[in-house]
Amino acid sequence: WLTSDNMHHQWLLLAACFWVIFMFMVASKFITLTFKDTDGYGAKQEPLILTAVTKVEEVHVPEEKHWPEEFQPTGKALSGNLIRQPLVHMERLELLRNVCRDTALRDLSHTAVSKFVLDRIFVCDKHKILFCQTPKVGNTQWKKVLIVLNGAFSSIEEIPENIVHDHEKNGLPRLSSFSDSEIKKRLNLYFKFFIVRDPFERLISAFKDKFVHNPRFEPWYRHEIAPGIIRKYRKNRTETKGLQFEDFVRYLGDPNHRWLDVQFGDHIIHWVTYVELCAPCEITYSVIGHHETLEDDAPYILKAAGIDHLVSYPTIPPGITVYNRTKVERYFSGISKRDIRRLYARFEGDFKLFGYREPDFLLN
Repeated sequence: WLTSDNMHHQWLLLAACFWVIFMFMVASKFITLTFKDTDGYGAKQEPLILTAVTKVEEVHVPEEKHWPEEFQPTGKALSGNLIRQPLVHMERLELLRNVCRDTALRDLSHTAVSKFVLDRIFVCDKHKILFCQTPKVGNTQWKKVLIVLNGAFSSIEEIPENIVHDHEKNGLPRLSSFSDSEIKKRLNLYFKFFIVRDPFERLISAFKDKFVHNPRFEPWYRHEIAPGIIRKYRKNRTETKGLQFEDFVRYLGDPNHRWLDVQFGDHIIHWVTYVELCAPCEITYSVIGHHETLEDDAPYILKAAGIDHLVSYPTIPPGITVYNRTKVERYFSGISKRDIRRLYARFEGDFKLFGYREPDFLLN
């Protein structure tokens, strides 16, 4: 009887142990499912965006088998057939496409991809980059970046200032130096970008640099170009002072300015429209940077081109890229409305293509 009673207690104890173990397993499973990190578990979550809203645009990239290795596209911006850009850059490209389709602005937004345009585009074959030069928007610094990428110098700090614009020594080939087939391949496959700035502020910068300060001492601006503009466009012939901004505006706004431009040659690139320089409606650019937001745009361009780990854009002095509305209004305060309207008519394509607002002093 005692033996039977002992066995009965052992079975009860064993059953109780199994019950405790079973309840522990259920509780453990419940705790795991309740507190498990859903991100790590693979639950669908909305991404946390800290810096910039992004969207995905599908673009066609030619299949690699069609091109030799040296023409294959590179860069972090490309992943299969998808390219990711912050919303601001997507909006800039969308605006550009819309204005390019505007037939009313066709004469102001379209130009042939001529040798003049191809001369403005610098090539970095090693990293498959094309950069279109638009003077007076910080292009010297971008040229330094490409010079380093091309291997002529190991760092930006080592580049002598007199070498940057010496195209015989700086190691920057122009797109015009290639054959037609090589040009086409690079235009189709390379990362392409250029920088713009408020068109009127850019003209003020060009005027100050070439006719007032002239820091690199380029005597032809004062001794050849300025006298040519004065002879044709100065109203008061008795004045003997140097070129004034009013003379400069009258020259630029003249619908027949081209006959004088031909005499001045390539020196005029500092005030030629972005349309004439880079053919943005004919060439599909990857990114269009703005001088006013260069602190953000420069790192983005380097990253989009896949070179941010190789080179940095030189430090931008504080405030240098900020649009100076007061300065612009001061320069144009003494200019007749007629001359300003004629100037705007010439640069209207630049204003519309890149989202710059018509100046307030034209609306008053």
